[in-house]
Parts: sequence; C-alpha cells; structure tokens
Amino acid sequence: MSTRPQQEPTPRPPGPLSGLLVADFSRILAGPYATMLLADLGAEVIKVESPGGDDTRTWMPPVRDGISTYYLAINRNKRSVALDLRKPEDLEAARELAARADVLIENFKPGGLKRFGLDHETVSVGNPGVVYASISGFGPGAGAALPGYDLMVQAMSGLMSLTGDSDGSPYRAGISVFDVMTGLHTTIGILAALRHREATGQGQHLELNLLSSALSGLVNHTGAYAAAGVVPFRMGNAHPSLFPYEPLPTADGELIVIAGNDGQFHKLCEVLGVPELVDDPRFAHNQDRTAHREELRPLLVERLVKRTKDEWFRDLTAAGVPSAPINTIDGGVALAEELGLGPLVEAGEGESAVPGIRNPITFSATPPRYDLPPPALDEHGEEIRAWLRAERPRTSTPHHTRTETGR
Repeated sequence: MSTRPQQEPTPRPPGPLSGLLVADFSRILAGPYATMLLADLGAEVIKVESPGGDDTRTWMPPVRDGISTYYLAINRNKRSVALDLRKPEDLEAARELAARADVLIENFKPGGLKRFGLDHETVSVGNPGVVYASISGFGPGAGAALPGYDLMVQAMSGLMSLTGDSDGSPYRAGISVFDVMTGLHTTIGILAALRHREATGQGQHLELNLLSSALSGLVNHTGAYAAAGVVPFRMGNAHPSLFPYEPLPTADGELIVIAGNDGQFHKLCEVLGVPELVDDPRFAHNQDRTAHREELRPLLVERLVKRTKDEWFRDLTAAGVPSAPINTIDGGVALAEELGLGPLVEAGEGESAVPGIRNPITFSATPPRYDLPPPALDEHGEEIRAWLRAERPRTSTPHHTRTETGR
C-alpha cells in the first residue's frame, strides 16, 4: 500500500490509538460512529462495505457535492474496501483482514457472519487477541430477528412515551439518539477490552444492543421504575423533579430558565424583582416548587413577559442563574465558535477536504487527527487487497497505509 510522504509539512504526534488496526464490518450509524471516534484518535480503520456500499451513502438530502451528508458525518479517517462475501476471493480477503485486526466491529444480525467464518468463535481461533464487538438492536437471544432501527428502540424502550406534550402524541427524538449512545458504549467497551488484552494477551467478545443502551441512557426514568416502581410519562418540556427547568415565555419568545437548587431560585427571584417568593412556604425548597409548579409558573411568567429573552438572558447569566436561548443548529455552531470551542474541522486537505464537527475530546498531548476525508466506495480497495495478499507483517497494523496529508 502507499507509503508516507518523505517530507511532512506539518509534523503531528501520533494519536493515542496509533498502532491499532480496526476492521469495520458495520454500517448505518452506531458502528460507524464508534469507528470514526477510534480513527480520530489514531487507529487505522478499514471500512468493509458490500458492493452496494453503506446504506447511509443513499440517505439524502441533504448532500454535499452529490454525497450524503449523513454518510460524511460519521466516516472520516477511514479507508474503504468493497468485498462481496459470496465471492471466494473477497471472502478470503475479509478473513485475512479479521486475522490481522486488533479490533473487529460488526452489526450484522446476530449470527449473520457465522456462515462466512467471520464470527467471533471462528476469528478468535486464529486471532486470540482480537477485540470483537457485535452490535445489534435487541441482543442475540429472543430479539435476534428484530431489525435494529433506532426509531423502533425509541418506541419500544419507552423514550417516546416521555417525549411530547402531556396531552399529545408521543414523539421521537430529533436524532437517532440510541444509535449514537450505543456507538459511545461500544467505544468504551473496546477501550476497556484493549486494556484487558494488555494485561492478559487475550481478546474478548463484546455484545452491545440498542435496547440495553437505551435503558441505561434513560437514567433517572428507568431508575425511577427500577428503584421505586414509578412509570413516568411525557410532560412536554417540564422536568419531573425540578421547577423551573423548562422554556418560559418572554416578551419576544421563549427562554430556558433553570433553578437547579434553592440558591439559584433565590437569585432568579431577585433578578425578576419578586424576592417575596423566596419566603413563600410553597416555594421554599425544590420539592415544594415542583409540587406547586402550576402556582409558581404564572408568577414567574408575569415578570418574564415584560422584557425580551435577550435582556433576561444577559441579566440572569450575570447573576449566575442558568438560562439559555433556543437556537437552531447554525446558532449552536456559532455559539461554540464564539466560546472558542472550535467546533468545525476539515478532514483531509485541498479540494478533497470535507468539513465536519470535531471530535469532542481535547487532549493535551495527543490531539485527534483529521487526515482522511470520508472515502468513496472501494476507494482504497486495490491497495488494501494487495496488502492483504502480501505476507503478513510482524505488526498487525498497516501503518504505511495512512498518509499525514490526505488520501
């Protein structure tokens, strides 16, 4: 495969995961999100696609230069090879990749790779150190046949019963929240298993599913049911355990207003000019305010509607009261820019560079890398196949496949 350029214009330290080879047999969102995070941190990720490509390549609009932005958002820093596992030569290449990999991620239906000899039991015979992560919708047992779409899990986990107006229809979250959450859980599991491998030399099989991630991610709601038998239901934008903790109307629109403790409530009352509410026994403590929210809300709104949301945001923030405007996505990105968080990065260089959102982790010594733009289907197929046909190197990582400056 290609070698690194002899002179690098901007030398950068290796990522914290440099030296790891990840065989990515996943598609859609949960798996590709996890492998992108690993790739940002230096791992060499080879994206194995069917001849038709990852489904998200066709999920459009929106598009950039004719390419789905959904696909672009979760596939930077990877190399693509298209393999038809029904063809002997391609299947042999896939098996060789699995034999060399430090990490293998797949989200076929449970047991779907067994007929190809790419299941954990088979792969680990020749590669006992492999960390093999399987992602499904509902686990390998009785739910194995259920397709793992995030919307299904939002409905079946109970999330949709919590989302929407109390007297309206249940709503899905605005993103595929459990795909993302499962991708994060997968990444955590892989890093923990790699630490175990360092200590023992042995890999292991990780099994993750969207429903289990959902139940974990519903935190206080599933916790309320587990610990107290309480089944919560949707309350619009209200919080079951805090008030105020929701959008409230001002003279020109809504503003998020939060009093997470008694001290913040006291400051809120001072800014609003209603200090007498602090001494009202109905509002003395959080549990009192929550119990009497319908009495407290109009007293706060009466003051808030006298001024604009920007004016209140300025004064509440200055007083240490949490509040927030309700932005659109462009406003959220602009805010991150204003705060110096540098939300936008470019993967690759020159005309092929693709803008995206940066890895959210800031490292003091080994920053994330954005060497490669999301690959075209089978863009690196010829090189990867040639590397897999060659004699297996001493190290499992094809370090020479990644350049510092782009494709």
